[in-house]
Amino acid sequence: MSKNRLVIVGVGNVGSAVLNRAIAFELVSEIVLIDSNEKKAIGEALDAEHSTPCNYSANIRVRAGSYEDCKDARLIIIAAGTGTINGKLIQDRLLLAEYSLGIIKEVMKGITSYTKDVPIIMITNPLDVTTYLAANFFDYPEYKLFGTGTTLETHRFKRIVANHYNVDAKDVQGYMLGEHGNSAFPAWSTLSIGGMRADRLDEYFSPSNPLDRSFVEEEVVKTAFDVLHFKGYTNYGIAMGACRLAKAVLWNERSVLPVSTKLKGAYGLSDVALSLPAIITEEGVERVLQIPLSDQELEKLQFSANSIKAVLKSNNLIK
Repeated sequence: MSKNRLVIVGVGNVGSAVLNRAIAFELVSEIVLIDSNEKKAIGEALDAEHSTPCNYSANIRVRAGSYEDCKDARLIIIAAGTGTINGKLIQDRLLLAEYSLGIIKEVMKGITSYTKDVPIIMITNPLDVTTYLAANFFDYPEYKLFGTGTTLETHRFKRIVANHYNVDAKDVQGYMLGEHGNSAFPAWSTLSIGGMRADRLDEYFSPSNPLDRSFVEEEVVKTAFDVLHFKGYTNYGIAMGACRLAKAVLWNERSVLPVSTKLKGAYGLSDVALSLPAIITEEGVERVLQIPLSDQELEKLQFSANSIKAVLKSNNLIK
């Protein structure tokens, strides 16, 4: 029987933020940290556990561990990797592929030495490329392994739209789809607020200016680089997205969320991983939803798939 344990692999800027959110969300009773820098894992575990005696915190145990701890865990989150190479910030996630793929190969070897049954959430960039690798070359059940995908882009999309119409962002419904990266796009046909469809939002909410869709599309991608340039890395937003997905798995919520999975024919796409809405359960991805999209959105989805496939081909992951 699985213990109520979350394993986080990689505790750099992103992994440590995931740890912080997981404690705040009270997701599990035990969190185990694994990192190639064992001292970093021990230090993060000690620091985090020292926060749990607070009256506002659950009595969550946090410790450094090894891949053996994966075998009876309830969930694994992989955040191993970096956004820089030789100290230089890499703005295009796809350029990180060669470096990150080597890391994920080692991580998956470690995990699969002890389990092929625990759901895995992938964060490591380039997200769709690392997800495809992990889902295809280690005999891991595909439905149990998925990436955070465009969860973060979707949150950014909702925030930008909510700010424009001066409403709670949680009441904005809609998705960013495709690549977790530069070719992600807003599926305007899915956008609504309070049941009001996208083409009537200006009329209904009467903002000072009509919503500029082109600006929103550019801003969702640009804002990621704004964070990188001002701060040097992004971690809080993606940590929230990862823990939202973790809760969907741990609580068997059957939530519909945009995650990256290997496609097998949806919209005529295969040999690629990218984000579409999917039903998330305690087993992982139960079903990818092939929702109605406009012709323009289908073209953008195809473009996004081709962008990812180019990197998969250059790294000999597909022919």
